[in-house]
Amino acid sequence: MSLQIYDTKIGKKIPFTPLRDNHVRIYACGITAYDFCHLGHARSALVFDMIVSYLRHSGYKVTFVRNFTDIDDKIINRAQKQNTTCAELSQRFIDEFYIDMKALKITPPDYEPRATEHIPEIIDIIEKLMTKGIAYQADGDVYFEVEKFPQYGSLSGRNLDDLKAGARISINKIKKNPMDFALWKASKPGEPKWDSPWGEGRPGWHIECSAMSRKYLGDSFDIHGGGEDLVFPHHENELAQSEGASGKPFANHWIHHAFVTIRDEKMSKSLHNFLTIREVLKRHQPEALRMMVFATHYRHPLDFSESGLRDAQTSVNRLYNCMAACAALTDGTESSKAVATRAEIDKLRSLPDRFQEAMDNDFNTAQGLGCLFDAVKSINRISQALPAPPAQADINLLRRGGADVTKLAQIMGLLSQEPQAYLAGYQEKHLTAVGMDKAELNKLLEERIAARQNKEWGRADEIRDLLLAKNIELKDSQDGTAWYVAGDRGQ
Repeated sequence: MSLQIYDTKIGKKIPFTPLRDNHVRIYACGITAYDFCHLGHARSALVFDMIVSYLRHSGYKVTFVRNFTDIDDKIINRAQKQNTTCAELSQRFIDEFYIDMKALKITPPDYEPRATEHIPEIIDIIEKLMTKGIAYQADGDVYFEVEKFPQYGSLSGRNLDDLKAGARISINKIKKNPMDFALWKASKPGEPKWDSPWGEGRPGWHIECSAMSRKYLGDSFDIHGGGEDLVFPHHENELAQSEGASGKPFANHWIHHAFVTIRDEKMSKSLHNFLTIREVLKRHQPEALRMMVFATHYRHPLDFSESGLRDAQTSVNRLYNCMAACAALTDGTESSKAVATRAEIDKLRSLPDRFQEAMDNDFNTAQGLGCLFDAVKSINRISQALPAPPAQADINLLRRGGADVTKLAQIMGLLSQEPQAYLAGYQEKHLTAVGMDKAELNKLLEERIAARQNKEWGRADEIRDLLLAKNIELKDSQDGTAWYVAGDRGQ
């Protein structure tokens, strides 16, 4: 099956074919830089990070653009309240954004344009719309005339007459239609301003993305996306003004991810129920957040909870424990009998194909993760059944399976660290969290080994239960006793 993408405009999955041979051009709407980033921003960044990674894994050349809005009403209002400039405020939160993206290990886009650095490109598009009679000037502002663009509403599926009838009657009397939207706003006292053919002012929000996508990707490109809250009016208006100016199709595919919710309520700054990325990463590891995000398909709401993140952390640790076991495998012999079943051999060898089938189904990371954990289950079962010495055929199968799991998981930014180093760091953090140090733990483990050797089973069990109360699980073998954070080994 070739890659199928759910297209918001069409309302169904359709085959993906780049407009240019093997070169995919993507534009995703970035942040408005006036506050710290929340989990909704994290989901957007992670989703497009995954999409770009998978397309590159699939052999495509990808050019990815994600913008910064560094001038708009929110930035102006916040800057005035904080007695600072819009430039200082937006730069401060762009810097904070980079800190969050680095913590999440997001691969930087190819271009990260800022609206204020593209005023000439913005003016150029507005002039084209004015020349074509699709825009008009009124009291220093310039508006897009929606009734001059018959396709208006085609992205969101909304009817212009219904939109007009439902518009609130705080109507701007200078607009011809209440749905007309600003391309250029005349400057007010104390606001940033730029020269233009229509007087000093600043760009409207929607026109910024049209200008920046056009500069770096051309009039027509492959994928435009963002959160589902952007479908209307932002992306609807982008489509109208871009196609109105160029006369060409704008984005070939529209991808929108669903909201992050908290107890089934949309998370937003206006509702004061949002969690910042850095708040969450103080308590949880970045790969746990990635696991939680990708365990849900991007078009489905993601309900955030602390318990869900803890479960995601356990899943991440299962992956790392399995890969650590694969890395520790020693060579086997040709004379030993293999323990892998035919079904397990087929399952591990077919993993790349099954993973691709899942991801080609509209980037279905939930199904892709299912394939990975199915493989982990087989690897663990075979590893635990290995005789001494093991069969070389089993060792080869496990090493290949582990390599495939690692390579495919990294498309989602998982298994990005060396397994033993990751597990050592995680265990150290766990000991700190439960109020123990390594020396204290080792002393208890040595005492338990001695108790078992002396057949003092009651004391050995007492130590085991003491550690289990701190979520430390023990595993005894001929090689000694290993310990794990309870629940992290999995099957």
